[in-house]
Amino acid sequence: MSRVKRGVIKNKRRKNVLFQTKGYRLNRRNKEAAAIDAIMHAGANAFEGRRDKKGDFRRLWNVRLNAALRENGSTYSKFIGALKKANIELNRKVLSEIGAAHPEVFKRIVAKVK
Repeated sequence: MSRVKRGVIKNKRRKNVLFQTKGYRLNRRNKEAAAIDAIMHAGANAFEGRRDKKGDFRRLWNVRLNAALRENGSTYSKFIGALKKANIELNRKVLSEIGAAHPEVFKRIVAKVK
């Protein structure tokens, strides 16, 4: 059997790993073992962040919606309950955008729900 030398492939792998850690501090940017570990942790944190972002936006929409509702003499919890009873299926994102950008339309929605 012939001998397999891995110099080219190993160097290519190392180069790709170090390219991904550009901008990291200390050993994490130029030592392969530390860089691999840093990439793994960064990937895990990025995955968590994508999940957290969804909740963050939902909280933002709720706050915006509550602010728009208080201008119209209602509260968030009463409004959401009344929406469900009236079978109006607008989500919080759309309602918060309507409340911020089109207050006269939002006022009509609130009046219809009350």
